[in-house]
Order: sequence, then structure tokens, then C-alpha cells
Amino acid sequence: MSDLERLVRFKLLGQEYSFYTGASEVELDTIFTLVKSLIEENIGGSKGTLPVSKVAILACLNIASQYVKMQQEFDSYKENAERRIGKLNDQISYRLLNE
Repeated sequence: MSDLERLVRFKLLGQEYSFYTGASEVELDTIFTLVKSLIEENIGGSKGTLPVSKVAILACLNIASQYVKMQQEFDSYKENAERRIGKLNDQISYRLLNE
């Protein structure tokens, strides 16, 4: 544990969890809000009938799905940006050589 980390506790589905983190309060609020909304989304109308472990797995799969989609979008953006930068470099080089 680093000097910047602190113990954080939060409650979810009637269970308390604690861990050490160096994340800011804003980051933690965003994370907790996302996790709670995904958990509620995965519970749907079956609150109390699904085991906590199954709800957690469903939420993890949802997060992983979002991560994979964002990674693909980023890779596509990066390829497009690199292609555009290459074209700009070619145009600049052409202009410099032909002046």
C-alpha cells in the first residue's frame, strides 16, 4: 500500500466491501455509480432471487463488453488519425520540396 492509498468502504446488495485505493473521490463516485447502475440493470425485476455472485458476474461481463467495444473504437480512431497524419506529412513534404 502506498502513502496515497486509503481504506474505502461501500455497501452493495446488502454486503459491505472494503479495499485500499489511491483513486480520488470523484473517480470513486463515478465507479460506484456505474457499478450500482450495472448491478441494478442485471438484477432487473428479480431483486433478491439471483445470487450475488451471479449478479456480479453479469455486471463484470457487461463492463468487459463495454471495454472491448471502446477498445475497438479507440483502435479504429487511432488508425484513422495515423492515416490522416501520414497524408498531412506527405503533403507538407511535397510542398517543402517543391518550393
